[in-house]
Amino acid sequence: MNKIKVVVSDLGNVLIPFDYNIIIQKLNKIDINLGEFFYANYKQNYEIHRKFEKGKLTEEEFWAYIQKWTKNLISFDEFAEIYSNIFTLNEELISYLPEIKSKFQLVLLSNTNSIHQRFGWAKYDFLQYFDKLILSHEVGFAKPEVGIYQSVMNFTQELPETHLFIDDILEYCQAAENIGWKTIQVKNQSQIISDLKLSKIIKI
Repeated sequence: MNKIKVVVSDLGNVLIPFDYNIIIQKLNKIDINLGEFFYANYKQNYEIHRKFEKGKLTEEEFWAYIQKWTKNLISFDEFAEIYSNIFTLNEELISYLPEIKSKFQLVLLSNTNSIHQRFGWAKYDFLQYFDKLILSHEVGFAKPEVGIYQSVMNFTQELPETHLFIDDILEYCQAAENIGWKTIQVKNQSQIISDLKLSKIIKI
């Protein structure tokens, strides 16, 4: 790990855990079982979510699907608020970002969409510690596609083996390893802090 020059962190379920049950519960308050109806359609049509994450659908095109899945019972702004207020802060890991930033290039790498960004997480102060935000909906690729990892290296201008990637999804870590990155898969929050200390990314 002593060759590491760049720390690349995922966003959702690493720095900001999220819970889709919050959406289900809030939609159920609008109409009986609307939350379950929405989430079943959302999961069954996951390719729509993925296209939106990759910027292949506009917000208007995505909203056309959402209107059907919410039975035209809410406005766009109401949905965006419900859809995006599903995040909490991993305060412990966030507290280490200034230390990491002082020693390494720090890049955020996230599969995310414009609604979640604008209405959900763009307000968080910890984003200031990142040298660059590489977002799927802006670069046109989503993990585990090689293109999104290459977008990081286009910015860092460093060799693959100098990158350490932190993500909660094994498939995304494996894709990073395939191009030569080091990885830490987040399985729980105490483990990630321990692994970062063992890797000498943060002090023991």
